[in-house]
Amino acid sequence: MTHDWLKETRSEYDVVVIGGGLAGLTCANMLARGGHSVLLLEQHHNLGGLATWFKRKGHIFDIALHGFPVGMIKTCRKYWNPEIAGMIVQLKGIRFDNPQFSFTTTYDKEDFTRILQERFKIPQHSIESFFDTARNMNFYDDQSMTTRELFERFFPGRNDVHRMLMEPITYANGSTLDDPAISYGIVFSNFMSKGVYTVQGGTDQFIGRMRDELLRNGVDVRTKRLVEKIVVEDNKAAGVIADGKRIKSKTVVSNGNLLSTIHKLVGDEHFSESFIAEARKVRLNNSSCQVYMGIRKGEKIDYIGDLLFTSAAGKFDSQELCSKNTTSRTFSVYYPQTRPDSDMYSIVASSNANYDDWANLSEAEYRTSKEELTERALDALEKYVPRIRDKVDYLEAATPRTFQRYTLHLSGASFGTKFEGLKVSMGLPKEIPGLFHTGSVGIIMSGWLGAANYGVIVANDADKFLS
Repeated sequence: MTHDWLKETRSEYDVVVIGGGLAGLTCANMLARGGHSVLLLEQHHNLGGLATWFKRKGHIFDIALHGFPVGMIKTCRKYWNPEIAGMIVQLKGIRFDNPQFSFTTTYDKEDFTRILQERFKIPQHSIESFFDTARNMNFYDDQSMTTRELFERFFPGRNDVHRMLMEPITYANGSTLDDPAISYGIVFSNFMSKGVYTVQGGTDQFIGRMRDELLRNGVDVRTKRLVEKIVVEDNKAAGVIADGKRIKSKTVVSNGNLLSTIHKLVGDEHFSESFIAEARKVRLNNSSCQVYMGIRKGEKIDYIGDLLFTSAAGKFDSQELCSKNTTSRTFSVYYPQTRPDSDMYSIVASSNANYDDWANLSEAEYRTSKEELTERALDALEKYVPRIRDKVDYLEAATPRTFQRYTLHLSGASFGTKFEGLKVSMGLPKEIPGLFHTGSVGIIMSGWLGAANYGVIVANDADKFLS
């Protein structure tokens, strides 16, 4: 007899939230705080979306690049609780090492200004003008200027400076030099306020406390529950079908991929032709590869920085950064102080990737390519951690196919959609009243902070609709 995991759910809720990424979790929490009945359905056994973790042979590995702006503290304090906000700490050692430059920085405005002046000999007025321009960008500005044009305006011909400014943001949200400058400026300015922050204690504890808060606020949380369809009746959102069961609701918030929300969960027939035409112009962002390295108990790693951006490429190249054989990657080093109750070390190598490079490999080719991905990461790390292979007792690789499998994101997209996706995401309720989307869209909404804050925006919109 098959167990009915949805047996004890109500027949109707004010809100059904599809997906437990940071945007969906934050949206659900706010709506429950506001007195609405909320059902949260997540297809995976863990909450968090890409802000998640897994355990293997005594190791805990955090997935995704765990670095976000200081604003995450305020967001967690205001929309979650002070205990969760208190887990967020600054990463002091952001290290760059490539053929054009090598240095360690706190990655804030003061230190970046110093480096631009002392190492790159950029005049102070150019630096200040650049920072002012980036800081004053907003969604309603002219979006025709590209990031490449922005850099050339202030630092003409200086591809070394362009690399320093661009590379970390590309790892954070998949943006390129040819994307709108606004998609760069807003994210960069957020980091420049006070540097890069992460979660002390690990993502498992962070998301675990979020789950506890959701339950305290009355959210009905159901994991391992796949939503097959969003129900639309009389051109309004009317609920969902999950595991074959119809659950009614006054509103539906999708934290799934924007394009699968529109084309698969709802269906093109429920939207206007002009809206579908705009949705078809939305491009998916790229995916990622990661190599997880568990350090043998008793072994130690000397401090090499918290985030290490390393590359053998001669200059910044968005295509090289995503290529299957890229030499450009980020090492996230998890020292024991990252998890104060543990004496274990782990290292995660992250690189951007194209889904198409991995999608059609045979199983034999796929296994070989994963082994090559792992060996390249170990080879690159050897420069910073000698004898790394002797220190590692567990290795695992993730590819765009892995991300697609576990998140159900189209093409394993790690960063949602390109910039044009934001307008389409925000336009859903105008097409179908009661239907909302939140998550990683439009690049500027990518990353932990952007996703959580977009959850806040959509919670406010849904609350107004319900009221």
